[in-house]
Amino acid sequence: MAGEAGTVAVERVESRREQRESPLYKGRVEVYAKAVRGKFRTLKWAVLGILLGLYYLAPWIRWERPGPAPDQAILADFSTRRIYFFWLEIWPQEVYYLTGILMLAAFGLFLASALFGRVWCGFTCPQTVWTDLFMTVERWIEGDRNQRMRFDKAPWTTQKILKRSAKHAVWLFIAFWTGGAWIMYFNDAPTVTVDFWTGQASAPVYFFTFLFAATTYLLAGMAREQVCTYMCPWPRIQGSLVDHDTLAVTYQAWRGEPRGSHKKGESWENRGDCVACRQCVAVCPMGIDIRDGFQLECIGCGLCIDACNEVMAKVDRPPDLITYDSERNMERQAAGQERVVNLIRPRTMLYAGVVLLVGAVMLGTLATRADTDVNILPERNPLFVQLADGSIRNSFTFKILNMDNMPRTWILEVADLPDARLARLGDEEPSTRVFLDAPPDGVGTHRVHVIIPSASLTGSATTLNFILEDSESGEQETYQTIFRGPETGEVAG
Repeated sequence: MAGEAGTVAVERVESRREQRESPLYKGRVEVYAKAVRGKFRTLKWAVLGILLGLYYLAPWIRWERPGPAPDQAILADFSTRRIYFFWLEIWPQEVYYLTGILMLAAFGLFLASALFGRVWCGFTCPQTVWTDLFMTVERWIEGDRNQRMRFDKAPWTTQKILKRSAKHAVWLFIAFWTGGAWIMYFNDAPTVTVDFWTGQASAPVYFFTFLFAATTYLLAGMAREQVCTYMCPWPRIQGSLVDHDTLAVTYQAWRGEPRGSHKKGESWENRGDCVACRQCVAVCPMGIDIRDGFQLECIGCGLCIDACNEVMAKVDRPPDLITYDSERNMERQAAGQERVVNLIRPRTMLYAGVVLLVGAVMLGTLATRADTDVNILPERNPLFVQLADGSIRNSFTFKILNMDNMPRTWILEVADLPDARLARLGDEEPSTRVFLDAPPDGVGTHRVHVIIPSASLTGSATTLNFILEDSESGEQETYQTIFRGPETGEVAG
């Protein structure tokens, strides 16, 4: 016992010495990710192509719109303060739709993380997509893993300078068009492209184009895995979203250990299937060893699964030594029990429920969305005017927002007061109704006088109900306000 205690004490002293001697800062170790083939690599190629295609081409999709709005399907137009998405047109007062979209994105990401870990990070995160693209360019020009390692250590020659310059030139070209495409989501794509190259674009267009180009070049070309490890908060947040049933990229230690090299013809008894080839490490874009267990740096891209399956096929062992699995299944299989996939759990039901609820509310509001917004502003100075015949006149300003892409006209009347007369500013004679119009995607402003005999009033404040009827559809809406008059016995000037 004394000997064991002495050994433990010595180990503790050595551990403290190593901690004191280890540097507080360690420089970045270059990650030379190897190219690999397999189902996850194919899936990543497909997702990369779709996402980049949508990003670069979406601003060029045309959608005919009447009026001054650009004929662009997807556009956030600051000049008109509206967001266009094909047939949808979101106005400033409808900002709650953006809130709903953000909620759907957030809880959709929570659900995906609870089910499959960092699947967002591995396949669809912009940092992952552009880094993958930049690494592909690097392989085309400088070669695969071993070639690039030798290339970096080689002395500077004309060939090295040309290759390195070509790589950075292509990176800058991609980064530039990435920044340029982003600007097109806020300006008409054909127009801003011509203005940009003719020097007629605004200063913000040039500034943000080069800003996004610079950030794309630095983050995807230089920082790479450091963004995911040190800059992105998501790896730390996801720890609260996953549990023992979350499917993530997992090394099946119960099957792979004890690991070691293997020669053809040797027995597999009393050893694991892992042949310590380190191909899983070689292909990892984060430069980690998945065999060390769940790690903050792992983005769940599955490339190590492809690499390991290729090795397992060569040594004639079953595939999926590395696979998408849960901690619970690792424990079950280590105990000789069957795998279970438990997707329906309290947290996944909660996240899915929120997504469905918010989605249903948004669809409901879109289905019942009004295409007209009316503001009625009573004139305050003076509150009322008494005419020569004793009638009382109030003035109101009508602001009618027409969200349709066609000009529209409404018929304005007063309900429950048959003696009431209406007159727009400039009308010669008052009548029981007036016509109010509004331009397409615009606001019609009209000043309307309402004249009511004093005998029809109930005091200094009478409830007044306006009826606004669409002249084409016949749909009616009632708007309530207050008609001001003199107190009983008061003589108006």
